[in-house]
Amino acid sequence: MNPKGKNAPWWKSVWPPLVAVLFFLAAWQGAVSYFHVEPWLLPAPSLIVHEGMAQSALLGAHTWATIRLTLGGFAIGTATGLLLAIVLHTIPFLKSALYPLLILSQNIPIIALGPLLMVWFGFGVLPKLMVITLVCFFPVAVAAMDGLTRTDRMMMNYMRMSGAGRMAIFLKLELPHSLPQVFSGIKIAATYSVMGAIIAEWIGASEGIGYYMMLQKSAYRTDLIFAAIGIIVALSLLMFVIIVLLEKWLVRWKPDQE
Repeated sequence: MNPKGKNAPWWKSVWPPLVAVLFFLAAWQGAVSYFHVEPWLLPAPSLIVHEGMAQSALLGAHTWATIRLTLGGFAIGTATGLLLAIVLHTIPFLKSALYPLLILSQNIPIIALGPLLMVWFGFGVLPKLMVITLVCFFPVAVAAMDGLTRTDRMMMNYMRMSGAGRMAIFLKLELPHSLPQVFSGIKIAATYSVMGAIIAEWIGASEGIGYYMMLQKSAYRTDLIFAAIGIIVALSLLMFVIIVLLEKWLVRWKPDQE
């Protein structure tokens, strides 16, 4: 926290990584030109931008398909994680029984489950949404459970002595108090959701950035693969920023961090 108790201007936290990225791109451009690297092996950033702009209409259509899939899976995964955290927090026996299994489930690679989901549920939207849900629900559930267990015990005892019921304590104390931790999990899930959508499209799809990347891989169009990667990074950052802004709007009581 600065002396005036206000956050530093946003540009002070943005410009250092921005300068680093620009330096990296300049070094990349110079190295490719100096060593005469073949474009199919490692294209220059200028070529990636040029070819990406040339296919902007096609990339835009595939990007929109990925956005729709990402938002749907992210919403379902977040809701599932929150619901699971609330249920396990409310019923301690279930938490003791299921929490270790929840941790164990994360040892199974999602890309290994994808083909099974396609076999069981076909090649429609459902298995793709399930892949994203499996990616997103875990960080939300773990963060929410951690937040719910950190409730101020003094305030909880005070509400109980005041005659507040279990539901009132949860809605007015436990849930609001857990929001910073919940949003930490949601921010992780937001970035993971894009990755989950790409994995789902790799496994089986007829549109989307993941599908587009598979097509360009077959054609050895490394420049267009990099263009698709740039879009994926942009989507992940956009999802993260949206959740950060939503957190600032909803959790206004959270103290400023130094």
